Amino acid sequence: MTTESATAPTTPERASWLPMVGLFFAQVLMSFNVAALPISLGGMVEDFEVAPTVVSSTIVVYGLAVAALVMVGGKLGQRIGWVMIFRVVVATFGVSSIMMIVSPSVGWAITAQGVAGASAAIIVPSLVALIAENYHGDQQATAIGSLGSARAISGVSAFFIGGALGTLIGWRPVFGIVLALAVVVFVLSFTLRADDGDPGIEIDLTAAALIGAGIVLLTIGFNNLNAWGVFFAAPDAPFNLLGVSPAPVLIVIGIMLGQAFIMWTRRRMREGKAPLVDLSVLGSSRERAAVYAMFIVVALEAALIFTVPLYIQIVQGRSPFDTSLAMMPFNLTVFITAMLVVRFYKRFTPRVIGMFSFTLTTAALIWLAYVVTNNWETVPTIFGLIVFGLGQGALVTLVFNVLVTSAPKNLAGDVGSLRGTTQNLASAVGTAVVGAMLVTILSLTVGQEIIDNVDLPDSLIAQVDLDNVNFVSNERLREILERTDATPEQVDAAVSVNEDVRLRTLKFGLLILAGISATAIVPASRLPDYRPGEIPDPSPVKD
Repeated sequence: MTTESATAPTTPERASWLPMVGLFFAQVLMSFNVAALPISLGGMVEDFEVAPTVVSSTIVVYGLAVAALVMVGGKLGQRIGWVMIFRVVVATFGVSSIMMIVSPSVGWAITAQGVAGASAAIIVPSLVALIAENYHGDQQATAIGSLGSARAISGVSAFFIGGALGTLIGWRPVFGIVLALAVVVFVLSFTLRADDGDPGIEIDLTAAALIGAGIVLLTIGFNNLNAWGVFFAAPDAPFNLLGVSPAPVLIVIGIMLGQAFIMWTRRRMREGKAPLVDLSVLGSSRERAAVYAMFIVVALEAALIFTVPLYIQIVQGRSPFDTSLAMMPFNLTVFITAMLVVRFYKRFTPRVIGMFSFTLTTAALIWLAYVVTNNWETVPTIFGLIVFGLGQGALVTLVFNVLVTSAPKNLAGDVGSLRGTTQNLASAVGTAVVGAMLVTILSLTVGQEIIDNVDLPDSLIAQVDLDNVNFVSNERLREILERTDATPEQVDAAVSVNEDVRLRTLKFGLLILAGISATAIVPASRLPDYRPGEIPDPSPVKD
């Protein structure tokens, strides 16, 4: 009887979910702030009396701060202690929301988002480290899944609540919600398990400068591909190098700095010195496959989220509230799938789930390319968005879980830093590349369509600037043509060309995204081929 008692398996004690509620709302805090910025653009333009491009700098500054500082944030957490630094940066995030509420100028708002981005750069790795500290096994997988669902639900709530407040009261109360979330997260942070930092951990400033500068240049380069030119410099480019656009030049330099960062980090690890990020979290092909898969799925999500509002708001001339309704099936599907996919981990391996999910996203994009019309509320289109949401929600949770469970608990902060860098860079790349791709396809298709259209004489074409083709609504196109000597019949013909070309461009773009999604099945085939019960405990054994 004694032997049986000694060898009987013990059920691990389940931890309280209250600490996870605080971490969930911390993810909501960051995601809601990001989603609230584009909704508030119109109000800020009116209040500050500046151009929309100036106000959009708030979004750019936030993203740059997160991407450039997230690896340094991971090391600061290890040095100071995750719980302590988490409380500090949640408080500073709250300060940034107060700055937004009282901001007297656009410069104040840009500074506020710089503070928010710097705070988020530490919150991102903190979430992973604190989940690893407070939860294990099935609870840890569920907790990781909740982070992906928090991003989705934040986008939905920001569109609805922010849109309603912006319409009825103004844009500033939207950031009152951000402040309230920060207060809730700060209070709940006292339920987290405390840990002690290691003051002996040094921060590699050279590596921080290399990766920070590289990510900033990559982000600026990709974000300006459309405005400055994909290869040849556009008139709006700040400078050119023998006629070449600065955007691809910055991208190349950013890639070189990223390679220099990896070489420098490997050298420090060979010398036994503490690296900014321990590259052992990418030590095997399955961890690298998880990062590749994460980059591709986040880039695809960003591309789709950019494309849908582009057509609904710019092409169709409808409101952000209409956009939220159109994206509701996708966002709700991602939210539900991210939470429920963990139930399949005991039945299927990450490799099977990953390959099946990328097959879903590929099939959904191909389906959308064939069924999409200028009306996003059709049943076939909604079905395609739901299928894509199933694949995307499963993948974001899956690849993140693979990285966390493959690394020792003491490297959870490094995994969080890697996640933050990958997601922010992928989001910028996905948005910028699909924008440049759609405009390029549109330009080529418009040029050919006009040449082939006998109803549009050369005298009319000469009065329209075809070197600056972009997505415009039918109403805007009619306004432009009214300033020419076009007849009503010619205006109708031009609008018909515009509608046809825009839709074909969208279809081509979705097919290209489907091709990118299909190529991701290859790295997904290198994901781990085990079930959770077969995973050895990655945490170091304590004496």
